[in-house]
Amino acid sequence: MSIPGLRAIVIGAGIGGLAVARALALRGADVTLLEQAPEITEVGAGLQISPNGMAVLRALGLDAALAAASVQARAVCLWNHHGAPVVRLDLSRLPDPAYHFVHRADLIELLATGAREAGVKIRLLQKVTSVDGGATATVHLANGTTLCADLVVGADGLHSVLRPVLNGQDKPFFTGQVAWRAIVPNTQTRGPEAWVHMGPGRHVVSYPLREGRALNIVAVQERDQWAAEGWTQADDPANLRAAFADFGPPVRDMLSLVTEARLWGLFRHPVAPVWQRDHLALLGDAAHPTLPFLAQGASMALEDAWVLAHELSRCDTIPAGLAAYQARRAPRVTRVIAAANGNAWKYHLRPAPLRLAAHTVMRLGGLLAPDRMMRQFDWLYTHDVTAP
Repeated sequence: MSIPGLRAIVIGAGIGGLAVARALALRGADVTLLEQAPEITEVGAGLQISPNGMAVLRALGLDAALAAASVQARAVCLWNHHGAPVVRLDLSRLPDPAYHFVHRADLIELLATGAREAGVKIRLLQKVTSVDGGATATVHLANGTTLCADLVVGADGLHSVLRPVLNGQDKPFFTGQVAWRAIVPNTQTRGPEAWVHMGPGRHVVSYPLREGRALNIVAVQERDQWAAEGWTQADDPANLRAAFADFGPPVRDMLSLVTEARLWGLFRHPVAPVWQRDHLALLGDAAHPTLPFLAQGASMALEDAWVLAHELSRCDTIPAGLAAYQARRAPRVTRVIAAANGNAWKYHLRPAPLRLAAHTVMRLGGLLAPDRMMRQFDWLYTHDVTAP
């Protein structure tokens, strides 16, 4: 199939939506991106782009812009909750050390610029109410407008309009974990490292953003009281500080600087059984929401975007390209999500003897076999969906 002349509609101006819009447009597609918000903005939050995600940005011609807007990571450091070191994972030992910390708003801005430069038409204040598939896909908007295209891509996140069309309603369940997000000044002049402080039933991840001027904080707690899913729920920073009051000074000092915190409940969603049909396709969180324990949400959306555009460009028909896209992506994201699900318990070990034993094993592994410690991530980080 020849992509030039393909009429595509992308729903959602998030990371995956903007990336797939540029990827399709660079191949000659006529792309319209629909976003229901009045402007393309993001809440204050950081994210990590690992080498597999950077491979996609490089192929899209956006790697230099990302490097300029981010902090290149040097290491991931694990600590116990009192602040004693457990192990330092040296990211320079990766085959490709292009691992970056970036503010979500900065990534969205450079992707939006890249989409517009590729010719994507971005339309704001466009709330999609329903989508119909068929030889020509149809999008219905709240303002009464109907749009038709050869392809509609749902990159509209957890509450996707398109996912139920292909799969029906799914049944996510509360994991018993909540997470706070916050950004604070980097008064500790922390270097380019991600720190993970691990405690009984809780952990805190922190890393620098924006030339090291700020620190991004994600704090996760196991608890019975659930919170709503999504990033928009504000919470009193005092609740965050109380949840980690028994952690050591490094964490308490960071949390003392929090003036605004967002709280959301962590829910586990199944990977969508059906990603594509009738000239419709899902991408990113709309297809496979992941818990934030492997820092792969953004990179998986970027990988999806590249593979979708690539498979459409090499297959004879849209249905064949979409089928090839799901066949390539579903096993990969299923493995990534399973690994993310398994990380939480490693960070949250409760019995003190078990926690001490596990941390000792990690410490010895870092001292005696640092290369082996890093090679365990080769399947994740060295995977390059843009390679021939």
